Amino acid sequence: MKKEFYPFAGIFVLIFFLNSCQTKDSNETLKPNIVYILADDLGYGDISSLNPDSKIKTPNIDKLASEGMVFRDAHSNSSVCTPTRYGILTGQYAWRSRIKSGVLLGYSPSLIEESTPTVAAFLQQQGYTTACIGKWHLGIDFKLKNGTYHSGTPGVDFTQELRGFNDYEQIDFSKPAKGGPLGAGFEYSYVLPASLDFEPYMYLENNLAVEAPTDSTPGSALDAEIYATGAFWRPGRMAPSFSFEGVLPTFTNKAISFINRQKGADSPFFLYFPMNAPHTPWVPTNEFKGTTEVDEYGDYVKEVDDQVRQILETLQKNGMEENTIVFFTSDNGAYWRPEFIKNYNHRSNFTFRGMKSDAWEGGHHIPLMVKWPEKIEAGTFSNQTTSLTDFFDTVRELLGASANEKPQDSFSLLSILTGKQESIQRAPVIHHSGSGKFAIRDGDWKLIEGLGSGGFSEPKNPKPQPGEPKDQLYNLKDDPAEKENLYFSKPEKVEELKTKLEEIRAY
Repeated sequence: MKKEFYPFAGIFVLIFFLNSCQTKDSNETLKPNIVYILADDLGYGDISSLNPDSKIKTPNIDKLASEGMVFRDAHSNSSVCTPTRYGILTGQYAWRSRIKSGVLLGYSPSLIEESTPTVAAFLQQQGYTTACIGKWHLGIDFKLKNGTYHSGTPGVDFTQELRGFNDYEQIDFSKPAKGGPLGAGFEYSYVLPASLDFEPYMYLENNLAVEAPTDSTPGSALDAEIYATGAFWRPGRMAPSFSFEGVLPTFTNKAISFINRQKGADSPFFLYFPMNAPHTPWVPTNEFKGTTEVDEYGDYVKEVDDQVRQILETLQKNGMEENTIVFFTSDNGAYWRPEFIKNYNHRSNFTFRGMKSDAWEGGHHIPLMVKWPEKIEAGTFSNQTTSLTDFFDTVRELLGASANEKPQDSFSLLSILTGKQESIQRAPVIHHSGSGKFAIRDGDWKLIEGLGSGGFSEPKNPKPQPGEPKDQLYNLKDDPAEKENLYFSKPEKVEELKTKLEEIRAY
């Protein structure tokens, strides 16, 4: 076939080449925006598209799932708040850090050390504008009136020190704190220091108190048991204008404002949006009260679903939808006791055994869905076993970073998200309960060290009686509800998984 000659073709090619060699700043817009929505204590079975029998309808989260990829075998790296958040931002299991069990409190110093790489700091280096809006719960170094900061000792296991400080009289709330979100790589932050049931009840904007906690609350009128539910919060210091019902809408409005400010910007953005809900206190606004059959909890989940709608609609309104990756997940399973299942005929943690804080599946088997219209095929599913620690390396591969600096416990899911592979080679996933009990997941097999849940479910940590197994071994393909302990019938598998667990803990 005879070739045609176009005298202006070379000019067009030259123009295209020059446009493709723009300055770094103008070229940043080609990188995708990243929005990471982290619900708090939301169970896999609360999502109506994942659980056909759910008594709560979540149309907006369902829509997000249908427009992207759903991971059916996703796990939080811990079954309680603080360590999961550490894993998301650092790509490392939190038991490698200075906290070995439990969670931080509202006055706790920063858990993330300045020398620890974070996904937010990495994205800043890649030209991203970074923001954290929501529940922080990773500690912050408050400025004290004597001029020092309430900080921990780097490299030291200071579990009790992390939790023991509560003398607000020593804190100078008129001065900005150190560490916290700003120390972890976020340029802008608007956060609650910890959970909504821990003092101080206040907001911090860029590490500075929006309003000092000069008032106090006696706590809610509910049963003051430490793991209470409903509209439960502990007594403590509170900002005078603080409203428990207003926290979730405030965070969503701040997130929307941040997204709106990015329209037309030269740089892409990363928004980490860790909600405070549906963790206790269950305090839905009037708009959502009575909208489900599951009382305050179900109503609060409905409100969470609506906040997701608002975020997604804001992206769409600003023309950002196509080139924004949206992750939606939960930091652990729901706190949903057996009597709740009976009373409401609703399984927040689907058919999985146990609940929040447990080493059993209900503690850490979570919803995870990812939407990116430009790259991820809508309505797809993955059976890859994954951990929330995998977020960091996924982002690193997306932006072409060197594999030599891969976070220790993070494995990229990019090839799965883009449809290039159905699965990846990764190390076994390690689970960690609220009390520090370890479990390892490798293929269909799961080994839990010791007996019991290691969390909130009974029995928690029983000692084996004569003739009883010392550990728990389950085949999750055949027994996803973890009913049959195969410890005695598969001794070779027990030893194999014990060896792998020790190897991972050792490096």
